[in-house]
Amino acid sequence: MLQTILNSFRLPEIRKKLAFTAAMLLLYRLGAYIPSPGVDIDTVKQIEQNFSGSNILGFLNLFSGGSLSRLSLFALGIMPYITASIILQLMTVVVPTLERLQKEGEVGQQKITQYTRYLTVALAFAQSVGYVFLFQSFQNTAGTSVVGTLTFPKVFLIVICLTAGTTLLMWLGELITQRGIGNGISLMIFASIASRIPSGLQAWATNPDPVFKVMMPFIALAVIVGIVFVQEGQRRIPVQYAKRVVGRRMTTGGSTYLPLRVNMAGVIPVIFAASIMAFPPTIGQLMNTPAALSFANFFSPNGWAYVAGEVFFIVIFTYFYTAVTFNPVDQADNLKKYGGFIPGVRPGRPTAEYLDRILSRLTFPGALYLGAVAALPTILISQTSATFFFGGTSILIVIGVALDTVKQLEAQLMMRNYEGFLK
Repeated sequence: MLQTILNSFRLPEIRKKLAFTAAMLLLYRLGAYIPSPGVDIDTVKQIEQNFSGSNILGFLNLFSGGSLSRLSLFALGIMPYITASIILQLMTVVVPTLERLQKEGEVGQQKITQYTRYLTVALAFAQSVGYVFLFQSFQNTAGTSVVGTLTFPKVFLIVICLTAGTTLLMWLGELITQRGIGNGISLMIFASIASRIPSGLQAWATNPDPVFKVMMPFIALAVIVGIVFVQEGQRRIPVQYAKRVVGRRMTTGGSTYLPLRVNMAGVIPVIFAASIMAFPPTIGQLMNTPAALSFANFFSPNGWAYVAGEVFFIVIFTYFYTAVTFNPVDQADNLKKYGGFIPGVRPGRPTAEYLDRILSRLTFPGALYLGAVAALPTILISQTSATFFFGGTSILIVIGVALDTVKQLEAQLMMRNYEGFLK
């Protein structure tokens, strides 16, 4: 991996893409420290304890890279866009119009993306209104509110700034995907979580338990190795290509393999599940009534209800996203079209059924693995006195995004490496 990163700096085109990606992420982190207009900065510093610990605000603050606790321009982060993407993907299954758009290829996908942008702006606007009134209830020791006395112009200005911040992040994420390296939205979440690593190291260094302080590095290393091992695990389906005539030439047959990863969906199910499970307690916090706060505490990130729901949605979205990214029927048709076949399996429908059966057997342990890693820190916290600064969801996202980005970097290098053809 280190050699891949070093080789990427030798090519000017890839070096420009890396520089562009770094510049956009730096701009994202810079906006996390620019407060919204009308916010009392001194009061913000005194109420940061409300965004620490295991409550939902602390969880959302982690995904925003600390922007939410400061009520900065990027306080909402990229979560409204992720929520909008989930809603649109689920609606394509039940709405015939969206289903037809999805089957129209690139043109239909562009329309769905446009609908996702519109829904993101609407969700960001509604969420901004809720956060303004939530922060108005946060007061310092002198009784001063974060946003002071609310008036319609002040509320409208803060809401517009927060909504514009989310829209800008959505645009920056798409720019990174188009002109940079990696998936822009995933890299933004990665940068948000990675920005909290110094705080996590400080929490580990100041932990009074000497056993935890000694064992924590080994636990973290074992978890990272296990995640990388499963993420890179794959089932290689042998594929044989027969000789065939193309024009006046006879193409020689050969053998290769079709790699089916244990976790075909990557970290997308984890991000989607975290977004859905964060929705009920967020609504409870925004309503700020005794019943709503009790409901929010019931779905706190360290509660059993949250963990059970997150594991359930991780399994569901793993199957859903795997079905979206890998279609056995299309793969079987492509193999048949180019003269390929799996030894011992007839081309066409039997090949599709064979691939679907293998994929189902791989997806189930992959989904259980994602759910287990997401729930492991919470279970350890509840059974022991140990405290983990990062949850399993954060660890999965960081490692998964890093692996996917390195793979895209390797693909870019391979496209520009012609030594094997020249020698």
